[in-house]
Amino acid sequence: MSAPPGGGKLRRELRFWETLALSVGIMAPTAAMALNGVGVSDNIGRAVPLAFLISGLLVFLVSWGFIRLSAHYSHAGSVYAFSGATLGPRVGFFSGWALLGTYLAFTVASSAEVGLFLAQFANSTGIWNGSEWIWISLAAALAIGVLAYSEIKLTTRTLISMEAVSVLLIIVLMVVIFVRLATGSAPGDGGFSSTVFSLPPGTTSAALGLGIVLAFLSFAGFEGAAALGEETSEPRRHIPRAIRNAVIGAGIFYLLCMLAQTWGFGTGAAGVAAFGSSSSPLGDLGTAYVGSWMGDVINLGAAVSGFASALATATGASRILFAMGRDGFVTPRLGTPSPRTGAPAVALVVVMTITAAGLVGMRLYGITDAVLAFFYPGTLGVLSLIVAYAVTNVGAAKLFLSDRRERAWELVFPVSAIIILAYVFYRNAVGQVYPFNWFPWVVVAWLAVGFTIIMTVPGLARRIGANLTAAEGMSVAGQ
Repeated sequence: MSAPPGGGKLRRELRFWETLALSVGIMAPTAAMALNGVGVSDNIGRAVPLAFLISGLLVFLVSWGFIRLSAHYSHAGSVYAFSGATLGPRVGFFSGWALLGTYLAFTVASSAEVGLFLAQFANSTGIWNGSEWIWISLAAALAIGVLAYSEIKLTTRTLISMEAVSVLLIIVLMVVIFVRLATGSAPGDGGFSSTVFSLPPGTTSAALGLGIVLAFLSFAGFEGAAALGEETSEPRRHIPRAIRNAVIGAGIFYLLCMLAQTWGFGTGAAGVAAFGSSSSPLGDLGTAYVGSWMGDVINLGAAVSGFASALATATGASRILFAMGRDGFVTPRLGTPSPRTGAPAVALVVVMTITAAGLVGMRLYGITDAVLAFFYPGTLGVLSLIVAYAVTNVGAAKLFLSDRRERAWELVFPVSAIIILAYVFYRNAVGQVYPFNWFPWVVVAWLAVGFTIIMTVPGLARRIGANLTAAEGMSVAGQ
């Protein structure tokens, strides 16, 4: 596929593993496992592994539409192109706008997460007593911008290397936990128990549903590889494999990690309470099962994973904004790559400026707790992401019905995905306390801006449709 006429062209040079790195980087498995089990434990106690097992199966249903669409379309705009080619340019812009909002919010959240875990590491080791997350997060954002401006090969190789090291640390800890549990030398009341796959007495189905939703969010970003559609060699073969393998690999890793955490803390009342109240469960387990130095190393690994996640989402956001700019959104300069590195330089500057503004804005608002600085923009990003996922699966459903090369029975995947996503959005939007009850309205406002732009900017939809048609070599819906 060539770039649209008159548009900027990215360098096509990535192999499968380098493409996979973006999906893995956005999901940030180490950072996800360092925090996400706590909320699930709060809702369903010892049954955390059950929630992650069910959520992994549900995410695979949601990912199927992306896997099939990426076998047809390879474009820097990711869902911007998937939805645009199947449902029309206006819907494509709306879907891309939703995903752009997600990646921007995730970049802010993951940068804050670097500050959270690196501050814990610095304070625990005495390197920087009294360190505050904001300064670490801003320094991380600067480094992220520099790396994201580099050649895409360097960016993706940095991503996969960072995640490989941090995941390896967790695997070592998991092995130690399993061995000590098997030999009866575990601290506290830790021990193997099949009860982790059954709900504790008195736990409601609503609580299980919320636990599954929280576990589901650990997979957010599996579609990241799709944003490298114009930089991957053989994209229609490598990108579907990257998305599929990211979901399956993360699902297996998450399940094993949650087994280690739940059994490691213990399935009794004391262990469940300790898990649910921990601000760094992997760090606490590292300290208990190995020593304080292991807890420090795990926190450092989580900070590295957060950095990799922010680097991945900044990379994805800049590609989507690049694709929009190339089609005439705001200024053509957004769609101009750097002649030196091939990165979408202007789009990247916009992304990192918004990231820095988000971090500073939260701190000026009085947010001193780095956990909240992570969860606030992270929740906003998730809500917008669900919308992008749902619209894209509607496009996949149309593809299965209209393309004779596809098997119509696969329609069950996107239909199931839309139902799942509607429930996930509902559980995240209804019954929340302040300020989380305001977040759905913030996302609605963001989406309303995107809808207004595509409906009122003269010629934007026509240019998007024409460029998608030229880029993909086929007619675009709605043209």
